[in-house]
Amino acid sequence: MPIRTPAPASPIERPPLIPPATRTAASRLAAPRPSRAVRVPGAGVLALAALLAIALPCARADEPGAATAAPPAVPASPAPPAKVVDAPAAVPVAPTDDTKPPAGASGPQVRVTDPYIELHTGPGRGFPVFYVAPRGDWIAIESRHTDWYRVRTAAGKEGWVDREQMSRTLTESGSQMSFRDVVLDDYLHRRAEFGGAWGHFSGSSMFKLWATYNLNDTFAVELTGGQVQGLYSGTSFWQLDILAEPWAEKRLSPFFGIGVGKIDNAPNASLVSDISSNVKMADAMIGLRYHLTDRLIARVDWTEYTAFISSARTDQYHSLAAGLAFFF
Repeated sequence: MPIRTPAPASPIERPPLIPPATRTAASRLAAPRPSRAVRVPGAGVLALAALLAIALPCARADEPGAATAAPPAVPASPAPPAKVVDAPAAVPVAPTDDTKPPAGASGPQVRVTDPYIELHTGPGRGFPVFYVAPRGDWIAIESRHTDWYRVRTAAGKEGWVDREQMSRTLTESGSQMSFRDVVLDDYLHRRAEFGGAWGHFSGSSMFKLWATYNLNDTFAVELTGGQVQGLYSGTSFWQLDILAEPWAEKRLSPFFGIGVGKIDNAPNASLVSDISSNVKMADAMIGLRYHLTDRLIARVDWTEYTAFISSARTDQYHSLAAGLAFFF
């Protein structure tokens, strides 16, 4: 088998050498100059920093639990205007602490359920507030003047509170106290009464005044004086009566009375017979009394009079009167 010998390598062709003496300026200009690599200082460091800046965020994004960008917030639609609803009236709620009403109080005792209750130095808003009783305190009602109540706290402070604040207090049983009952209690325990009335006395105009003193809840003593102006004479009288009021606890209450007195009749001076008379009399009355408000009473009464002119003669008179009285 013939052995194949490799062909001889062709020699590297080189450009012909031009003697330096024969080189012209044009040939020197046209001849290419060997290129040199420009070395930029720190180029590798900059490239490495760029790669790290790109690689680190990508690596963190691939880690579990990495935070993801939140979607853009969508503006919420405006909420409809809220409907205003009137709050219900406050209902007194009994405090839950274990304090007890003060012992030895003379009047009714109530408990403060408002955040506080104001005590004034006198019965009116013009008087300054000198003490504030907090919620849960007990106060004792001692007296009353119009719509103001004189109270005493468990701490011993005494002052005046208006009816509006007192109406929101509670009794020891936890119920609201009716302050109308307090007004009625004043009426039932009245001791004296003064009043005046206008009416008719057997057809003539009459005006009378009276003063009453209550012996107890049923019986009273009353002294009355009146003046009658007639066409032909002037008459004055006085009487002392015992009154009975069986249903005194009622706001509208009837009463009855009997009594004795004197009547003085003075005829006009122009009359031929101008003889005056001063005789004893007896009376019986029936009436109706109505408690209007606070310390004011309305009253109407009918009275029958018997005048003892002589041992053989009596005269009969009657009167109807209506008026007002106040008590204390």
